[in-house]
Amino acid sequence: MVSREARVNLLIGTGHFLSHFYSLCLPPLFLVWQREFGVSFAELGLAAVLMSGTAAVMQTPFGFLVDRYGARFFLIGGTILMSLTISGMAFATSFWQILVLALLSGIGNAVFHPADYAILVGSIGENRMGRAFALHTLTGNIGFAAAPPMVAALTALAGWREALLLLGLAGIPVAGAVIWQTTILKDQVRRDKKERGMSLRALLLDRTLLLFFLFFLFGAMASSGVQAWLITVLHEVKGIEVTIASAALTAYMIGTGAGVLVGGWAVDRLSRYRELFVIVLTSASAVLTLLVGILPMGGLVAVAMMLLSGAALGGSRTPRDVMLKDVAAPGQIGKVFGFVSAGLPLGGAVTPVPFGFLIDHGHSELVLVLVAALLMVSLFCMGTARASAKHDAAVAAE
Repeated sequence: MVSREARVNLLIGTGHFLSHFYSLCLPPLFLVWQREFGVSFAELGLAAVLMSGTAAVMQTPFGFLVDRYGARFFLIGGTILMSLTISGMAFATSFWQILVLALLSGIGNAVFHPADYAILVGSIGENRMGRAFALHTLTGNIGFAAAPPMVAALTALAGWREALLLLGLAGIPVAGAVIWQTTILKDQVRRDKKERGMSLRALLLDRTLLLFFLFFLFGAMASSGVQAWLITVLHEVKGIEVTIASAALTAYMIGTGAGVLVGGWAVDRLSRYRELFVIVLTSASAVLTLLVGILPMGGLVAVAMMLLSGAALGGSRTPRDVMLKDVAAPGQIGKVFGFVSAGLPLGGAVTPVPFGFLIDHGHSELVLVLVAALLMVSLFCMGTARASAKHDAAVAAE
């Protein structure tokens, strides 16, 4: 019989897969929509910005609501809202309708990080928390990877409207499964109702959480730079064939996924060394990326080094998330993860354009150097955040 914790991981992971899948199901349709609605590429890009930007902005407010009222209702509602808005796009007759539905889908997407982590913290044993967080991260990454080819394939087979309708409605059974199994989803330990929780102002001015936000932000900027421009950089700077350069990016993504799982296992076994894991692995990823950027090398060597770089970075992600959990006060998981993890979509959104500007102006060789620098800056923010958290704990104990 499947254990309760395994069912919790399956339910939360499936919802997280959908949230990431829906986030990337629009770009494969941009060329089709340009012909269908006669819009510019800037207008097409606005749909993606509205979806990801709304999700980033709304995560913190939903975090407060999750902490106050519990996570399960919001998880169910967010899944249904995403499902209906994506399938609703199938009936759009004007592009402005797509934009409205993209915004609403972003609102639905915003519930997942605060709600998911609140449920995982309440439902999973402390000695298995690292593996649960790792599976959560991995399912999101798989959602990102699966969306473009699946949307493209269904569009080619049946048409874009049918593809969106089918993929959107796939979320309804997931919401139904959460409702059916809702009794196994235990929420985080709730604070006493008489005790005042952290206010929005206090959250935004908390030095430790601001530094963790920057840690997540700069790490996401680095990953986004690799994902958006590695193929271009390897081809233009090193003359590596596009197929081999694409394999290097694929290797980086595979390495990241494998590293996440290994990191989750390691952080459960060696919980005292979480900070050391993050320092060593993030530094290793930065050094490997820098070497790919500055040293002459063949395509296969670049593939191998990007595989290792991705594995190191992936391995650092679960200890990062567990460290954030450890600094969150009881009953505050939703708002803390909602606020800090907003740095992930924000970092992914702001990086491609300035890096593309560098490439346009003949400085492609600087892209991977800057990626390595961003990783080291993120590491500095993490170390400062940990020092701040220890100082606050010492002050509170006096």
